[in-house]
Amino acid sequence: MFTSGMDDLVVFIAVARERNFTRAAARLGVSPSAVSQTIRGLEERLGVRLLTRTTRSVTRTEAGEKLLLEIAPLLERIDAHLSAISDLRQHPSGTVRITADEFAARHVVWPKLATLLETYPDVVVELITDYGLTDIVAERFDAGIRLGGIIDADMIAVPIGPEMRMVTVATPGYLARYGTPHRPEELTAHRCINLRLPTHGGLYSWEFGSGENEFRVRVGGPLIMNSVLQILDACLAGVGLAQLPDTQVRPYLDSGALTEVLGAWSDSFPGYHLYYPSRRQQTAAFRVVLDALRDWQAPG
Repeated sequence: MFTSGMDDLVVFIAVARERNFTRAAARLGVSPSAVSQTIRGLEERLGVRLLTRTTRSVTRTEAGEKLLLEIAPLLERIDAHLSAISDLRQHPSGTVRITADEFAARHVVWPKLATLLETYPDVVVELITDYGLTDIVAERFDAGIRLGGIIDADMIAVPIGPEMRMVTVATPGYLARYGTPHRPEELTAHRCINLRLPTHGGLYSWEFGSGENEFRVRVGGPLIMNSVLQILDACLAGVGLAQLPDTQVRPYLDSGALTEVLGAWSDSFPGYHLYYPSRRQQTAAFRVVLDALRDWQAPG
């Protein structure tokens, strides 16, 4: 009925304290015969009698008394530690390290973290912004956040946002001065603001698509930056055309501060995913962060 080892000691302590096999069995939720068999097996393995049984009572022998006094406090401490660990499921704590690009950190992660950190005050999130494809295992990150199409196949990837669309934009003033491009290939004659990608050390090639026809255009211009937030500021200043996420520029399109061009060549693509190694042991803190980030469809 019971396995040897700790379970046998739990049975012994129950009988020794209750001084009755029937009451101990009821407390443990098993039959009196199972309790009796467990005690008999424990005594045989130890080679000493622990309890003296009569028709009216159960008393502890000298060996039984010694075992109870020494073992019971140890088992109680173990049980307390296990309860504390289990309590972490209700009160998650610890640090969760995440790497994300600048746009994802600001527009995807932070809106969720603000509420989460208030709900779980013992959870600490270390959010490192980086455009590179960080090796999260080597760099000891718990997870990374990148666009769905560039995540390694050996990672578990969880969508944490909707599909996205890169849009090509400029100020009305720029378009009035330099003209409006009507086809992607016309961008080579325009002033474009480039993004430097740290992963490959090269410049981001602007992406376009029309149906199943997807292609890239290498653009040039007076300014190269490594931050989409800086590129947005430069674009708003009229420096040139920029290709940026629709979510980032939507308020400026709605206000008229920016104008979208080449909209017919702007296709949707997989949005941001949180990814982590398949062999990763999830902590309670990691689970609450994961649940908060992937709950992007909840509103409305």
